[in-house]
Amino acid sequence: MAEEKKHYMTEEGKRKLEEELEYLKTERRKEVVERIKIARSFGDLSENSEYDSAKEEQAFVEGRVAQIEKMIRNAVMIEEEEGGSNIVTLGKTVRFVELPDGDEEVYTIVGSAESDPAEGKISNDSPMAKSLLGRSVSDRVVVNTPAGDMELEILEIS
Repeated sequence: MAEEKKHYMTEEGKRKLEEELEYLKTERRKEVVERIKIARSFGDLSENSEYDSAKEEQAFVEGRVAQIEKMIRNAVMIEEEEGGSNIVTLGKTVRFVELPDGDEEVYTIVGSAESDPAEGKISNDSPMAKSLLGRSVSDRVVVNTPAGDMELEILEIS
């Protein structure tokens, strides 16, 4: 059997997944079962779009439950280091500038389970994170993106 993918995450990320799992199991499942029960009362299931919709929602919820359980089961916790390391690793926040004259940006490198670029959290599987991991302050890094190569200079790691 193939080895399951490891899911890197912070304590906060794991807590959020556990909260979502609890919600899906205790509340969402009940809501969907109730929708199915109501839809069944409408009669003929072969032409009952409400029933079909509720069953699809049930499949989605059960799929998400299984996905979250697998992620938690295969979680590898990102340990926060005391003091500052000058090397970019998982869990670190990196401030950099695009060269030659771009804007400064700040991202925290997290596991794919909790990535949210709009919140400044990028996945360790992303091209940018892969290019930054293992680098130090003042390093210049080339990131291969779909829009072309981008050069960065690391200003700060925390």
